[in-house]
Amino acid sequence: MASSRKPATFTGNSPLAPLMAQFIQEKRACGYRYNPGVCSLRGLDAHLCRQGLQQIELPKAVTSSWLAKQPHESDKTQRARVNQVRHFALFLRRLGLPADVPDHAVGAKESKTFIARVLTYEEVRRLLEAADRIEPMASTHLRHIVLPELIRVLYGCGLRLEEALSLRMRDVDLIQGVLRINDTKFRKDRLVPPAKPLVVRLRTYAAALGPRAADDYFFPSPRGGRLDGGGIYRNFRDLLHRCGIGHGGRGEGPRLHDLRHTFAVHALLRWYREGADLQARMPVLATYLGHASIDGTQDYLQMTAELYPEIVARSDAAFSDVIPRRPWRSS
Repeated sequence: MASSRKPATFTGNSPLAPLMAQFIQEKRACGYRYNPGVCSLRGLDAHLCRQGLQQIELPKAVTSSWLAKQPHESDKTQRARVNQVRHFALFLRRLGLPADVPDHAVGAKESKTFIARVLTYEEVRRLLEAADRIEPMASTHLRHIVLPELIRVLYGCGLRLEEALSLRMRDVDLIQGVLRINDTKFRKDRLVPPAKPLVVRLRTYAAALGPRAADDYFFPSPRGGRLDGGGIYRNFRDLLHRCGIGHGGRGEGPRLHDLRHTFAVHALLRWYREGADLQARMPVLATYLGHASIDGTQDYLQMTAELYPEIVARSDAAFSDVIPRRPWRSS
């Protein structure tokens, strides 16, 4: 479902302004709102005018001062500006125009040492069984209903936690079997079709919640509002302990986000067993996961190859009701 937020408009006066408008149009044709990018390119256009750029080019001598960190600017904001200029420069290169592509090191985020923890099929089975054994409590009277299905959606659909917690009743079409994911990490809305048996479970779950308004959260807190991510993580840690899955401590995992990694690896493994061309499936998986490009999705190929000797011996028959067996159509 598209956001009701009005797309930002772009106007510029530099020689590159028409190409900036074309670049923005291309981004939006791919499903991105790209409002922050529009604001950034407006700033770059104004800078190019101040620098007196006369040619259709993007030279380093002109852009380097604009890419430098500004007073009172956060590292995150600077990195966003650098990335937007990188993508625009690559667009110009693709058109055969001279453009300096900023180095990744400019405004680079300090690397993290965290390694994704992909759960085995057996661990997923134990985790889901532990979630199903949660008992109702007076203070959290919906926990035993909400948490088992939330975990299944995270693992079975590969959603980010924030995406799942932000789902409202209007975003969940249990007749067609589609989740509408809005306001995502990369500001790209998408449709996610869960496996049919998972849809059946979600229908039973929705019926257990009772009548709900369209704006109500699909995974509500005890008071009907939005669930707290920190509370969900604490419950997840407790479930890991209950089912005997070791946790390495803060920053070590397994994290809730590792259910997303597990979904991707298990989907690739299934496709591999079916004899599919995994490289050809990368755009499909990237779309399903809501990645900005297939670069991040490609990492799962390596991860799958590294884990395959351990995972292949375990049967996935018990999980056909969670991960769709057939590849999702990109249309």
